[in-house]
Amino acid sequence: MKENNFKNVKLFGIISDTHDNIYMIDAAIHRMNELGVELVIHAGDYISPFVVKRFKHLKAKMIGVFGNNCAERLKLTTLFSAIGAEVQEFFSEFMVCDLKIALLHGHDKKLLSSSIKSGTYDLVIHGHTHQIKIEKKRHTTVINPGEVCGYLSGKSTLIVYNVETREVTQILLHRIPLLTSMKS
Repeated sequence: MKENNFKNVKLFGIISDTHDNIYMIDAAIHRMNELGVELVIHAGDYISPFVVKRFKHLKAKMIGVFGNNCAERLKLTTLFSAIGAEVQEFFSEFMVCDLKIALLHGHDKKLLSSSIKSGTYDLVIHGHTHQIKIEKKRHTTVINPGEVCGYLSGKSTLIVYNVETREVTQILLHRIPLLTSMKS
């Protein structure tokens, strides 16, 4: 299990499938900043390196994995690292307080199924299907935050997780105008 500095996080955001939609990325970042999340977990499919600069406006740390549609992974890794975000290949495991978390995009169905069935994790977070889903499998909570981009489902969504209460909140995003402070 990866060592990290997420021991005092009380509220974190979960997003996936941003797919270069800068308007909805800005809306997600704005909403998570507004809510005071201390960590953002991204389940992959950023797509192009040009979107990384949108994430520099996050007031939280970010950890993520790649999705099956991310092309320039080396460039994405370099750019995310430059803004203090950590993006790993297709699977990551880490702790947030006392929660054991597996993070993956979900396109590898065997890896997703094994992660859920293993009973090793408190949370298994994934994306890929673009459909929001929260379900309990024995003692493991499986969370797919849906899609930030809104391309397939027509809804732009994210999840906020309260570590103390274990409450999972679904949030529907609405496009906001690009703000001057968000441009660049």
